[in-house]
Amino acid sequence: MADKVFVGTVVLPDRIIENGYVLVADGVVHRVGEGSPPAGERHGGAGFLVLPGAIDGQVHSRSQAGQEDFVWSTRSAASGGVTTIVDMPYDDNCLIASAERFRAKAESAGRQARVDFALYATVDPDEGAARVNELADAGAAALKFSTFGTHPKRFPRVPPRALYAAFQAVGRRGLVAGIHNENDEMVRAFMAEVEAAGATDYTAHGLSRPPITEALAIAEVYELGAGAGCPVHIVHCSIGRGYDLMAAYRAQGFDATMEACVHYLTLDEESDVKRLGGKAKINPPIRSRAEVEQIWRHLAAGAVTIVSTDHVSWSEDRKTDPNMLKNASGVPGLEALYPLLIKGLDERGLAFTHAARLLAHNPAALFRIAHMKGALAIGRDADIVLMRRDPYRYDAAASGNNFVSWSPYQGVELPYRVIETWLRGECVASEGRVLAQPGSGRFVRPRAAA
Repeated sequence: MADKVFVGTVVLPDRIIENGYVLVADGVVHRVGEGSPPAGERHGGAGFLVLPGAIDGQVHSRSQAGQEDFVWSTRSAASGGVTTIVDMPYDDNCLIASAERFRAKAESAGRQARVDFALYATVDPDEGAARVNELADAGAAALKFSTFGTHPKRFPRVPPRALYAAFQAVGRRGLVAGIHNENDEMVRAFMAEVEAAGATDYTAHGLSRPPITEALAIAEVYELGAGAGCPVHIVHCSIGRGYDLMAAYRAQGFDATMEACVHYLTLDEESDVKRLGGKAKINPPIRSRAEVEQIWRHLAAGAVTIVSTDHVSWSEDRKTDPNMLKNASGVPGLEALYPLLIKGLDERGLAFTHAARLLAHNPAALFRIAHMKGALAIGRDADIVLMRRDPYRYDAAASGNNFVSWSPYQGVELPYRVIETWLRGECVASEGRVLAQPGSGRFVRPRAAA
C-alpha cells in the first residue's frame, strides 16, 4: 500500500500541531510530525483538521427489527467520521446474552459493516453471571446492565444482588460494566403520578424520570462496583450531579467512568423538547439548559470520560405520538456526532484536544482496544478524519446516509464539515459520499487482561 500523508492541524489528546502531518503506510500510522511533510500521496492541507477517527461507544443498530441494521448504522458512521462503533446487546427479539448469540451477531455484522465494530454483551437475569466468562472469551468489549426494566426480555432490569455477582465476574476478566442508570422503583412511582395527573405534553417524560432517579441509580452501581472490584461505566448521564458522584468515587481510588451523550450537550427541554416532542424523547430525558451547561463545565474540567450518540433509528411512526409518554426512546446521531461536538467546543472556546480524548483516546482505553484504535500514534490503525471549517445546516434526509429521514439535529448549523473519513488507511467516505462497501468493516476484540 502506497504511503499517504495527511497534512493540516493535527489534533492529539494532549496537544495540537498547527503545521503537522501524519504519515501512513500499510494501514497504520508510521509517524506524526511537524513542518515539511515527507513524500507520499497527500491529503488535507492548509485549513484542514487532522483528527483521529471517532469511536462511538454506544450504538443500537438492531433495536427495531427490519429497520436499520449494521449496513446503515455504519454508513452513517463513515459519513460522520466515526471509524469504530460499539454496538449494544439489546437487539429486537434477541438479547445478546450467550456466546452463541454473540458470535452469530459478530459474524452477521461483519458481512454488513462498513466501518470497524466492537460489541457489548449482557446477561439474562434468569441466568445471572453464569455466562460472563463465555461472553468474555467470545470477544465482548464490555458487559451492559440496566437498573431499569425497559422490557422484560429485550432490555431487562438486573436487580442489585445479581448485579453484584455479575460485577465480580466482569471484574475478574478485566472488562468494564456499562450501566443504564435509572432507579426502577422511583421511575415507576413517578410515571404513575404523571399518568394519574393526565400529563401528556412534552414535559411529561422529564417529570416521569426526574434527576433523582438517575442519581440514585448511579450511586448504587458505583457502590456495587466498589464492593465487587469491577470498573463501572455510566453509559449516559444527563445531570451534573452524576459527574460529581463519579469524581467522588474516582477520588477514593475506584474505577468509575461516565459518558455524556451528545444530545445532553446539545439539546434542552425548554426549547428543543418543546419543539420536537417525541423526536426528542430519550432515556434518561433531555434536561434543562442549566443542566446542559453544567455538563459542559464538567467536560471542560476533564470530568467526562467519553462522548457518544446512543444512536438508534426508530421509524418515524414510533416517534410522533401526541402523547409524549407513548413514543419510543432514543434518537439517531452517528452522522452528526463529530460535527456537533466540534461545534460545542468551538462556541465555548475549548480546545479541540477534548474531541480527540472524548471520541477516540478514552473510548479506546475504556473498551480495551487501545492496542489498535483511538490515536494518531505509531503502530495504531490509520483511522483518520479530515475536517474543514465550512458552515452548513444539517439535513439528515439530504445526505442519503441515514436509514431514517428525521433527526433531532435537523437544521442545526454546524461550523465544521467532515470532508474525508479513512479507515485503516483506506478512504471510506469523501465529501458526504460513502465509499466503503458492506463487509469492509472488521470485528475488533479487546486486548486480554494481563
